[in-house]
Amino acid sequence: MLTLLSPFVSLQYQVGQLYAVAEASKNETGGGEGVEVHGLEKSKWDKVQIVDIDIADKSSISQKDYNPEHDPAIFKSVKTGRGPLGPEWKKELADNPDCPHMCAYKLVSVEFKWTGLQTAVESTIHKIEKRVFTHFHRQLFCWIDKWIDLSMDDIRRMEDETKAQLDDMRKNDEVKGLGADGK
Repeated sequence: MLTLLSPFVSLQYQVGQLYAVAEASKNETGGGEGVEVHGLEKSKWDKVQIVDIDIADKSSISQKDYNPEHDPAIFKSVKTGRGPLGPEWKKELADNPDCPHMCAYKLVSVEFKWTGLQTAVESTIHKIEKRVFTHFHRQLFCWIDKWIDLSMDDIRRMEDETKAQLDDMRKNDEVKGLGADGK
C-alpha cells in the first residue's frame, strides 16, 4: 500500500480476477505533516509506505519528462505572487499563516493476484502512480494563473468540454500518455 503526499475522492478498478487498484484522495489544510486522513485501521496504517512528493524537486522527475514551463522552482505567478519554490518552500509556507495552502493526500492500494509476479507488478503500478501525481501537481502549481479566478460554473463548463474532447480522442485518436517505462 502506498500513500502519496482534493474534497475526498475514491476510485477503484479491477481487471478480471488479476488485479485491483484503489485510489482515495483527500485535501486538508496544512503542509502534509503525515497524519492519517483516510481513516485506516491502525493495522493497515502500520503497513502504509508514505511517499512525500516535493513538486519543486527537479530530481524527482526524469530528465526526459522535464518541462521548464512546469517547474515550480522557476515559475512565478503573476496573479498570486507565489513562486518560485526554493528548497525550503514547505517550511517557508508553514511559517506564513497569511498564505492559504493545503496538502493533497493520496492513498493508493494495489493488489495483484499472481504468485511470482505480485511484488514486481505492484511496485510498477505504485511507481507509475507516483509519477502521474508528481507531474499533475507540478503542472497544477504552474497553471495557477489559469485557474485561480475560475468560478464553479467555469469549472463545470470546462469539465463538460474536456469530457467531450476525451470521448472524441478515445474514439478517434491513437493511445497517448505516460507509459510504464517513462516514455
